[in-house]
Amino acid sequence: MFISSLTRERAKEKMKRLRSYLHLKHHQQQQPNVERKWIFPLAIGSLVSLFLLFLTTFSSPDGIPFFYPLYRSSTINSAIFVESKLRSLPISSLPPPPRFAYLISGSIGDGEMLRRTLQALYHPINHYVVHLDLESTPKERKDLQEFVTNHPVFKAVGNVRMITKANLVTYRGPTMVANTLHAAAILLKEGGDWDWFINLSATDYPLVTQDDLLHTFSYLPRDLNFIDHTSNIGWKEFQRAKPIIIDPGLYMTKKADVFWITQRRSVPTAFKLFTGSAWMVLSRPFIDFCIWGWDNLPRTVLMYYANFISSPEGYFHTVICNAQEFRNTTVNSDLHFISWDNPPKQHPHHLNLNDMSRMIDSNAPFARKFPRDDPVLDKIDSELLFREPNMIVPGGWCVGRRENGSDPCSVVGNTTVIKPGPGAKRLEKLIVSLLSKENFRPRQCK
Repeated sequence: MFISSLTRERAKEKMKRLRSYLHLKHHQQQQPNVERKWIFPLAIGSLVSLFLLFLTTFSSPDGIPFFYPLYRSSTINSAIFVESKLRSLPISSLPPPPRFAYLISGSIGDGEMLRRTLQALYHPINHYVVHLDLESTPKERKDLQEFVTNHPVFKAVGNVRMITKANLVTYRGPTMVANTLHAAAILLKEGGDWDWFINLSATDYPLVTQDDLLHTFSYLPRDLNFIDHTSNIGWKEFQRAKPIIIDPGLYMTKKADVFWITQRRSVPTAFKLFTGSAWMVLSRPFIDFCIWGWDNLPRTVLMYYANFISSPEGYFHTVICNAQEFRNTTVNSDLHFISWDNPPKQHPHHLNLNDMSRMIDSNAPFARKFPRDDPVLDKIDSELLFREPNMIVPGGWCVGRRENGSDPCSVVGNTTVIKPGPGAKRLEKLIVSLLSKENFRPRQCK
């Protein structure tokens, strides 16, 4: 308002000067032409100045003249509209949720269990690769493929893939490592953006919802790797590191047990051996390193573990702890509840209803190993996951109605809406403990 008033005063002053000039011109019409030569340029200059002042006076506060109506309506109004909308949006202090890339694998007879595990783990922002190995029947693999292809939510979102050209996998040989790397490569090529890679079997099951997991991990650095590891290999040096084995799954179409070569080898000196759990949560940067291998370490270690008994329990551990850029990113945990013998045998105990309280008290997001259709899975569904039979675990993205037994997750809403539950609090306790001064740095690749 002050600027407009000042501008009008200047306009009045100009008008006053112009009238004085015209009055002077009227009284000097009898003066010689020589004296009037300067008057005409002055008049022209005054008129131009007055015109420019007129434009300035009747311009918008943005500096755009009011006689540009199309420009103002199409540009200025839209700019003000966007600005007002932006100002009205609340500023959220919540970090964006991460994305997980899952490999869920199984063998003969695991098709039904794999479906159940997939539904219990599903969230639209994640990516999934499922695999039934070559030992399973063609019908079992076909049924799983039809389930993945025809499931209405999976089909609409398009984030579940099945490895149709099945691999032959033997747990005790390197074929499991090869299958894991295969799935990771597929997820890197076709899986879009994701932050962590999680490998599970059909006999694994979650103890928290995906909303719980996404909420908790949204506060973590995206370069952390949750991998149970130790360099104290103990008896494994004699029974696993020094023997040389051959895995028939590398070159045969029928599964057979590994067999041993009579010669033995020494422990490598180019890198240090580490061992641990075969189940892990690995960061995207580390998976990139293992697949692309810009350093030769992943390939060198892979060739060594091609003749190593139970190589899934050593390959990723040895790579990450011998790579300088990743060795300080390890969190020494596989995030699983597993019931082992003491000393541990090749396979853990099967979990049942008697293990329910221990599973919950562990605060772990996953547990294994579960028998097919054991009642403990129904109890986990009802009390921890709030999942109805044959339905997806509900989350903040599910906006369908729960009427006549319908699945609320059949309608996909805003996939970034996260609604954590009690499982998030349990998981938070575990993560805080794992990242404490007592547990984090002292247990990294030692």
